[in-house]
Formats: sequence, C-alpha cells, structure tokens
Amino acid sequence: MEANTKALPQVVSEDEWRTAREKLLVKEKELTRALDALAAERRRLPMVRIDAAKYAFEGPDGDASLQDLFDGRRQLIVYHFMMAPGSAPCRGCSSFVDNISHLAHLNARDTTFVLVSPAPLSQIEPYKERMGWTVPWFSSNGDDFNNDCGAGRGFGLSVFLRDGDSVFRTYYTSARGVDRIRADFNFLDLTPYGRQEEWEDSPEGWPQTPPYTWWRLHDEYPS
Repeated sequence: MEANTKALPQVVSEDEWRTAREKLLVKEKELTRALDALAAERRRLPMVRIDAAKYAFEGPDGDASLQDLFDGRRQLIVYHFMMAPGSAPCRGCSSFVDNISHLAHLNARDTTFVLVSPAPLSQIEPYKERMGWTVPWFSSNGDDFNNDCGAGRGFGLSVFLRDGDSVFRTYYTSARGVDRIRADFNFLDLTPYGRQEEWEDSPEGWPQTPPYTWWRLHDEYPS
C-alpha cells in the first residue's frame, strides 16, 4: 500500500482521548497479567540434559566448550545468529543485535548472553567490528549445535542452565517469539503507524510496505 502522508488518527478532545486511553489500558493490564502468568509457566518447564562434550566453539580468546560460554554463571542465553560459512549476515539478526544494550544487568542476575553462528570466526570478527558490537560472539563451525538446538540454518534463541559440570536446555523460541523481545519493534508498536508493514491491522491509508523490505544494516540507512 502506498503511504498516505495525510493519514492521521482522529482528533478528539482531551477528555475523549483520556476515556479512550483508559479503555485501552484495561486491555493492556490484562495482557500484562497474562504475560506474567505465561512467564511463571515457562519457569516451570522441565529441562533436558545436554551432552556438552560434543560441542566445540571458537571465540576471540580461542577454543571454548559449551560450559565456557556460561563464563562462570549459571544461566546462558544463546542467540543463534543466521550466518553460514561464506554467506552474507542476516539483516534481521543484525537489527536484533543492534537492540542489545549493556549486558551488565543480565550478568547481575547470574545470566550470560552470547551469539553463536556456524560461520568461521574469521568471517564473524570483521563484521562484528563493522557493526560496533561488544556482545560475545562464538563460531560453532563444523558441529551440529544449531541443528540440535532447532535453529538449523535459521535463527532462534536458546536458554541453558548449568549445574556444576552438567548443562541442561530449558527453553527455545524462534520467529515471532524472538520478534517480541526486540526493543525497536516494541517501541514502534506504541506509535500510531506501528511497524508500517502490510501484515498489520491498521486503518485505511496508513503507511505500509511489504514485510522485511525496509530493513537495512544500521550503517546502510540514508543519513
């Protein structure tokens, strides 16, 4: 749909706006409570033991085991960044990582966050430097880590728990499950025009484009 620069929300009085806002707030609170209940259920999921010895990674400090990725903490979140050997990096994954800020807050709760890709480290490091990222990024080149986690050649997010030398897998999500935790998408969802993609239920005339086509690496957008 071609963008209509004159498409605007209805203009109402302050009292009318407040009434409409409070009506929506009731639904937002219901959703918040539902998300809290879902998180509580997620915390009660069973876990499965991982044969950590079958996986080998390479990071900026050399070879690493799955236990090493925890960096001494009990919980580990792995983002499976879609970058195969010799392939271009995924723009969607790149914008996801752009949304990750300082990891100290996760670390304070005994949790480590890392990126893992099948591409070799020689391919990862130059791109990481170009993007200006400080998130730890490891190569799983040559093993089945991504496949075993369910990400395959795509992207996803896995959560692990360590108990001594034993590693357990507790959670995995992909697609819209990863979408939901992106700050930029959540911010855009608060705006009148939203993400401005055709799949969204928006009023007639709202600016919209096909999904994904507007995505760029952060240094490729027009200045």
